Amino acid sequence: MIMIKSEKEISLMRNAGKLLAETFLILKQHIKPGVTTRELDEIVRRFIQANSAQPSFLGYNGFPASICASINEQVVHGIPGNRKLLDGDIISIDIGVCLDGYHSDAAATYPVGTISSELAQLLTITEQSLHRAIAKALPGKRLGDISYAVQSYCENYGYGVVEELCGHGIGRELHEDPPVPNFGKPGKGPKLKPGMILAIEPMINMGSKDVDVLLDNWTVVTCDEKPSAHFEHTILITEGAPEILTIL
Repeated sequence: MIMIKSEKEISLMRNAGKLLAETFLILKQHIKPGVTTRELDEIVRRFIQANSAQPSFLGYNGFPASICASINEQVVHGIPGNRKLLDGDIISIDIGVCLDGYHSDAAATYPVGTISSELAQLLTITEQSLHRAIAKALPGKRLGDISYAVQSYCENYGYGVVEELCGHGIGRELHEDPPVPNFGKPGKGPKLKPGMILAIEPMINMGSKDVDVLLDNWTVVTCDEKPSAHFEHTILITEGAPEILTIL
C-alpha cells in the first residue's frame, strides 16, 4: 500500500532530508585521490550521529557500513574498505539518514580528480535524467511517467538502464511501496497523489544494462565492466511542483 504522509510526517522527513543534504556537503570535500572508502564511511557516520540521527544503511539486512561506495563499474551497494580512490575514478555514494523515526535517501556520483569526457557525460546525463524524472512527479501523473522519463532520456545516448534495481517509497521504513523503476511506459502504474514521498534513483551504465552481484552478496557490478553512475533524491508529491527533500 502506498502511504500518504501527514503534515507532521512531511515535516519530520524534511528535517531528515536537510540533514542528509548537509551530509553530502561535508562528504564532497573529502572525495579526492588517495582517500579510502572506509575513511569516507567514517566521516559520514560520525557526522550523522553527531546530529542525533542514525545512518539508515548501517546494519540494514546485515549491511556493514553507513554508506554504499561504488567505484567505476560498481553500480550500487559497494562496501567501504581499504581501497584508495585514484585519479580518473568515479565513485557513487548512496546514503540514508534516519532522524526522529523517519528516513531520507539520496545518492550522487562524483569525479575523482580529473576524469575523461566520456565519464563526465555519463555523470551529466544520469543526473539530468533524475531531474527529468522529478519533473514528472506531479499529482495526477502516473508512476510510469517518472520511469519513462529516465529510460527514454538515457537510452537516447546509448546507455544501459539497470532494470534489476529501482527506487522506492520511503518514510518510517527505508523501503516502502511503490517500487520506482527506471524503465516503463508513460501513463501506466499507480496515480501520483499529494503526500506521497518517493526515492527516485536512476542507475545508468555506459554499456550494457546487464548487472551481476559479487561474492560479497552486496556489490552490484556491470557485466561488461563498463562504468556506471547513480543519482538519487527523496521527493514529495505536492499539489503543484514536486519538492526535493534532500537538497538545501
